[in-house]
Amino acid sequence: MRLLPALAALLLPAALSGAAPSDPAETPPHASLTGQLLIATPAMRDPRFQNTVLVMVRHDRDGAMGVVINRPAGERPAARLLEALGVDGAGATGTVPVFVGGPVQLELVFVLHSTDYRRPETLDIGRDVAMTVTPEIFRDIAMKAGPQKSLLAFGYAGWAPGQLENELARNDWYTAPLDSKLVFDVDRDKVWELAVERRTRDL
Repeated sequence: MRLLPALAALLLPAALSGAAPSDPAETPPHASLTGQLLIATPAMRDPRFQNTVLVMVRHDRDGAMGVVINRPAGERPAARLLEALGVDGAGATGTVPVFVGGPVQLELVFVLHSTDYRRPETLDIGRDVAMTVTPEIFRDIAMKAGPQKSLLAFGYAGWAPGQLENELARNDWYTAPLDSKLVFDVDRDKVWELAVERRTRDL
């Protein structure tokens, strides 16, 4: 899938970056954060991660993956966005909000969505949140036949084995239960503040 040039120009400067992989033997143990929120603490040293909130899609001994939900990158015409993704945009109207999901593979698009929509490839993340990465969901959203709620993000955040655990030990992150309202409904400029109020891990 290809990005629109204007969108790529907007997304690339905002890309996040991670630290170098850690030695698993030196990694503090930590329970899986799959299906939870990861919230940057005030101690976060990388300014590109400041005030970020992520939905954790995977976290196990092989590493971790999350999608940032509060880095809006504007809106794009639905028809042009579909064409850029290699999907027929005929009949699509209106605009679609897009987000920076993280620094890795910005050419990929991840759709977090409500669980009323399902395809064989859909991955359940929580009781009310799922993720689908297929051309069909983009077309369905543009044609008003997709999930009731959705968030379309370019790229994702990834951690090597042990890396996220070390960042947690360094107090870079809070955690909180996954809340679909924070993912889909709350104004994006309030997501971090509300997520911090619901944190379950203090410094």
